[in-house]
This record gives sequence, structure tokens and C-alpha cells, in this order.
Amino acid sequence: MKTAELTVQTGRHRGLHDLTSECQRFVAGEGDGLLVVFVPHATAGLVVIELGAGSDADLMAALDRLLPRGAAWVHQHGAPGHGADHVLPLLAPPSLTVPVASGRLTLGTWQSIALLDPNSDNSVRTIRLTFVPA
Repeated sequence: MKTAELTVQTGRHRGLHDLTSECQRFVAGEGDGLLVVFVPHATAGLVVIELGAGSDADLMAALDRLLPRGAAWVHQHGAPGHGADHVLPLLAPPSLTVPVASGRLTLGTWQSIALLDPNSDNSVRTIRLTFVPA
């Protein structure tokens, strides 16, 4: 098993942050197995999605419709709407697994691995990568 930690500077920007190239570099030359990506934060998640072409904006708009940023949340500390950020794991879990074949991620043509961070209160996120050989 091989493991590493990434630090992602998200700034104060709510949105998606592409992790695909870092994940591919991590598994390069490793053969067959599984890549496990994990974000140890209560207000961030991971998704496999097509990035660009409007998908980023569509995802954030859908997220805001499903988890409105208003004051209706019991969890009230932090930026307005922060309670919604704590419900994010309902839609975007903190981990995902991607098969690896011959040291290459087996993502589809338009698929990317992305950190979904709706929380403008945190400007730095940690990502744990683990490769489990077959």
C-alpha cells in the first residue's frame, strides 16, 4: 500500500478543484489496483464529474438549490449558509475509489476527480491518496 497527502489551496472560492492530474501522477507506474481518495473535512466532498463546459456552474447551482445557503440550518456558526456545508456528505461523500490499470486511472473520457468545497471559511484542504495494489 502506498499513501500520500496533498494540500489544496482553495482560497475563499466555493467550487470544484480538479485533482485528476495529481491522482494520475500518484498512481503512475504502480500497476493494477485501486486508488482511494479521501478528504478529512466535514464540509468538503469528492466527485467524479466532467469539468468545464458549464458543468462546474451547474453543479454549484444545483447544490445551492438542494442545500440553500439561507439561515434555516440549526448549525449556525461560520459564514452565512455554513449549516448547508455540513450536510454536503449527503450528496458528495468524503471518499471515492477509482480502479487503476497498468498505472493509469480508468476514468472515462470526460471524467475528472474533483474536490467539492462549498465552504468559503476554509482556504486550505487536505486530501489523502492511497493506492492499494491488486
